[in-house]
Amino acid sequence: MSARGVADFLKDEVAGGVVLLAAAVAALLWANVDAGGYASVWDGHLHVVLDLDLRHWVNDALMAVFFFVVGIEIKRELVAGELRDRRAAALPAIAAAGGVVLPALIFLAITAGSDGARGWAIPAATDIAFAVGVLALLGDRVSSGMKLFLLTIAIVDDIIAIAIIALFYAGGLDPLWLLAAVGGLGIVVALRRLGVVAIWPYAAVGVGVWLAVHESGVHATIAGVALGLLTPAGAVGGRDVIATLEHRLHPVSAFAIVPLFALANAGVDLGGGVLGDAASSRLGWAVAAGLVVGKLLGIAGATFLALRLGLGVLPDGVRRASVWGLAALGGIGFTVSLFIAQLAFDDPAMAATAKVGIFAGSLLSGALGSAILIRGARPAPAPSGTPRPSGSGAPGGT
Repeated sequence: MSARGVADFLKDEVAGGVVLLAAAVAALLWANVDAGGYASVWDGHLHVVLDLDLRHWVNDALMAVFFFVVGIEIKRELVAGELRDRRAAALPAIAAAGGVVLPALIFLAITAGSDGARGWAIPAATDIAFAVGVLALLGDRVSSGMKLFLLTIAIVDDIIAIAIIALFYAGGLDPLWLLAAVGGLGIVVALRRLGVVAIWPYAAVGVGVWLAVHESGVHATIAGVALGLLTPAGAVGGRDVIATLEHRLHPVSAFAIVPLFALANAGVDLGGGVLGDAASSRLGWAVAAGLVVGKLLGIAGATFLALRLGLGVLPDGVRRASVWGLAALGGIGFTVSLFIAQLAFDDPAMAATAKVGIFAGSLLSGALGSAILIRGARPAPAPSGTPRPSGSGAPGGT
């Protein structure tokens, strides 16, 4: 990813994070002021080929666009970004893996033997928009290398989360619909080889692929990822396809689709003892502990182990002390965590408990990561009697 591309991407993510936060707060207020109205809106059905409630249209259809954008971002990183160079990609990939495995293990240790164990993947996700947004609030305390390191970890985390959703949260598979989905993807490849450059034929086939995946038992959003990964990385007809699609769709995803997803899913009625139930529930504690403790120790521990084994190097501008703060920010798992919670639990009470755990764990992780990075950015106090350097007294850069 070019420096300009990174800057534009981060700018959208930061602004999108603000809109996402506003949508989450609005959902909580709506659900607690008018719980019945909130439920009636999102549980209301809309019949367009498929008969789904409005929440499922958001979660299954609109979020497919979000995952399509994720897919093209992954494709770009694999072809021309940080994930292209295996040595450069090794460290964030290992860090991301540690940040998935340890939270899941902590979650399973706490929920062992209970129905809540099905949500083991909830604390495995990192929300790029919120994590990058926190880094932006820290200003010049955070180097570009730190932003890029966290961004790459989050992208690898997305790859793992997508695999988890496809493998562990699929329903009963229908082989005929699955075959139809594969056939649709084959048509996309054929259109590319025939040199078709217009976007609308791909969009039309993409809708068919989405429908087939939805009916196959695999979660429909996986269609978006597959189509994103099939997007050509090079120029087609003199046009950079990935850059064009990202320029058009990333703002739509960041400023409309993801906030709408938060509005549809973050509304938890905190009355009726929901907070007390979450505080006394192993499920709520498992989610929060997985995000706060699991992400911190998983990402940082895997990073330091990889460094010790010589499997990678820290990017320029990233100190070892900064890794702890970045690892803590990895525990902000909002969008995909909420998404997995909806897939894991049909019981509204269990889903609400998991969401409270997500809110608590994400807030604590954000506060902890910010505190570590702010503290690490402060100059160490000079020993008593040591002359201060001339000028402003600020130490040199790291």
